[in-house]
Amino acid sequence: MSNSSLLAPGSTLEKRYRILRELGRGGFGRTYLAEDINRYNEHCVLKEFSPVVHSPKAAELFDREASMLYNLQHPQIPRFRELLRTDLGGNPSLFLVQDYIKGQNYEEILISRQQQGKNFTEAEVTQLLFQLLPVLEYIHSKNLIHRDISPDNIIQHDADQLPFLIDFGSVKQIAANAVLQLNGQSDTAIGKQGYSPAEQMRLGKVSAASDLYALAVTALVLLTGKKPQKLYDINNKTWDWRSHVTVSQNLGTVLDKMLAEQPGDRYQSAKAVREALKDPKLSQISSIISQIATMNFVGRPFKNTTQTATNNHTPVNQNPQVVKNNHIFKLIPWKAVASLSVVLLPGMLAFSVVKSGFTLPKLPELPKFPELPQLPDTSLNAEIARQEEIGKRRKNLNIDRDIFYQKVDELYYNKYPELQGRSLTEKPEDAEIRRKWYEVAEDLLDKLEQGGQL
Repeated sequence: MSNSSLLAPGSTLEKRYRILRELGRGGFGRTYLAEDINRYNEHCVLKEFSPVVHSPKAAELFDREASMLYNLQHPQIPRFRELLRTDLGGNPSLFLVQDYIKGQNYEEILISRQQQGKNFTEAEVTQLLFQLLPVLEYIHSKNLIHRDISPDNIIQHDADQLPFLIDFGSVKQIAANAVLQLNGQSDTAIGKQGYSPAEQMRLGKVSAASDLYALAVTALVLLTGKKPQKLYDINNKTWDWRSHVTVSQNLGTVLDKMLAEQPGDRYQSAKAVREALKDPKLSQISSIISQIATMNFVGRPFKNTTQTATNNHTPVNQNPQVVKNNHIFKLIPWKAVASLSVVLLPGMLAFSVVKSGFTLPKLPELPKFPELPQLPDTSLNAEIARQEEIGKRRKNLNIDRDIFYQKVDELYYNKYPELQGRSLTEKPEDAEIRRKWYEVAEDLLDKLEQGGQL
């Protein structure tokens, strides 16, 4: 694109996207933060296709990113909106439009920490691994490889502190790569020097183990504050990182295996890494936490707020605070688990780790909580039944829970923008607002059951 002045702040594309500012520049062109006028000025990202060197390969990669994002639906991957073809100053122009993830990337966070003489702690890096591995599981289940995992391609979302994986321009389809290799060919090597393994950089060969290698390098960089080139012994082809930081034996062993020189010596799946990170010594605590935290959230967004006492059981407070997450709201019994010093993560538990290892703490007695005022049984039972019916219908359609609820949240806010950011509770006075949410979910299910798409 030759006339970039048309994309100055305040300019508008297709009478819809108002440019706010430039976010950065890359191999394809500039990236802009914009407002979507048709969606209540919601922020979004416009990636311009204007490569420094025009080539069929550059166009192919840009189109690949758009295609991949269109087919990927995960709460920690920016959502694809559209591929915008327009005309600027007589020049055909192409933009990829996607969700804007407000926050800093992990390279920026690390630089900020280092200015204070700090790096990421082991507990923080362990939490990051637990939060990102399910994203890689999802991508790999689609027969895709990211190929460019590094701190600057992971953004910590300001709203919920979850890491988002971005920049899918290098995404690789495993099947296509396999065909090339069978024909004695090799795809163009794409990756990031220092982060991507040797077989990827030299030969263009990638697998799930390639992404896991890059994720492990990212972990080391955050732990040590050192560039990969300072940690890798190029002569011996080994990683010399233990002299820079001390971690628990379990995490160190996992990282070493993820960083093995030969792809076959690494973990072959993100799930295998997750399982290896779970220290067996944590099993007793995990069991107890699971019993506390498992509230059987069959439907969304609320759970039964009371529990009837039976036999000698003391009534338990099941009225946890509402915690903002990557959806409108999520109920978590934080009070019940606070004394166990545990961080709840999506789909699992991650524990703070001591420098040299983990010592099983003495399990404290769980506190007893006072019984809360009960809602009328009729309204409570009707609401629970409605939640369960929504959950059952979603399961029958075989739709991922997070993806479904994210879509419902989006439709909900579009329909009721005045409720954006409102803290919603299970209190009686919020019954009408909850009813609106259920209606949106049920309307979506009606459309899906009639053959519609998410």
